[in-house]
Amino acid sequence: MAESAACPAFQLGRPRYDQGTFLGRLRHFVDIIDPSTLFVSEKQLKESIKLLDDYKHGTLSPGVSDAQLWQAQKIKQAIIHPDTGEKIFMPFRMSGYVPFGTPIVIGLLLPNQTVVSTIIWQWLNQSHNACVNYANRNATKPTPTSKFLQGYVGAVTSAVSIAVGLNVLIQKANKLSPATRMIIQRLVPFPAVASANICNVGLMRHSELSEGIDVMDDNSNVVGSSKIAARHAIMETALTRVVLPMPIFVLPPIIMSYLERLQFLQSNRRLLLPIHSVVCLVTFGLSLPVAISLFPQMSQIEVTRLEPEIAMATDCKMVTYNKGL
Repeated sequence: MAESAACPAFQLGRPRYDQGTFLGRLRHFVDIIDPSTLFVSEKQLKESIKLLDDYKHGTLSPGVSDAQLWQAQKIKQAIIHPDTGEKIFMPFRMSGYVPFGTPIVIGLLLPNQTVVSTIIWQWLNQSHNACVNYANRNATKPTPTSKFLQGYVGAVTSAVSIAVGLNVLIQKANKLSPATRMIIQRLVPFPAVASANICNVGLMRHSELSEGIDVMDDNSNVVGSSKIAARHAIMETALTRVVLPMPIFVLPPIIMSYLERLQFLQSNRRLLLPIHSVVCLVTFGLSLPVAISLFPQMSQIEVTRLEPEIAMATDCKMVTYNKGL
């Protein structure tokens, strides 16, 4: 009984954990962002996909356990886009978000930023975010390259403008003490990144608002394309991008301002950057699964809230759509 509870019966395409609860979604997304999946070989990926195909067609070899099937699905979900069926480029997978994004976060939080360094780090951050947003979007409708480029330019421009503007205001605040000014400067990246992230998601996925996204019935059959569902998907994703940087850009500056006063670190200044890096990595690693667990990836919406033609096309009361990550 204990083994059954630890490993429930496998269901193809269904999450292992209950997506109706925050804890269930958290456990699900901890699996999705597991960095170990970055080291899965092409052979392992093909074997996992074949295992799932065999299960789907009823040709599974005897002796294959539920645990093996769940692991195969975890690998596929971490690497393959659910709409396109294609591999997501490693740095832009959710499992690569923390490993590839942490150096940028460290750069954003370095003290005594100049205007030039602020522009460079904000550009790198929003470039990475733009690619992650695009790679993990709802891809039921094709997006022209021109729209991707327009969104990218808009996202980067907004981020750099907000960050530089806030830094200039702080530098002109002569009434602030040097210590207070340094703490505020360290906190500047949060409002800059949070507001830019909203622009980034909206601009990178703007085509979904005009094209709509596919919504599916209980049997995963597409019943129509909804602009209303697209709006919900983008709003939910944008909210996660506001929550995500909150602890990342608020906690490390506070923690580091305390640690820097310790006699040990004042005598060993060369340890500041390594410790700062570890603080950023841990905070980022904890924040990501919490933020993306706010909403399930496969979200549901009442048919009555969607376009009339979709309500007429199905008898289901609820339909499902891929929110994206």
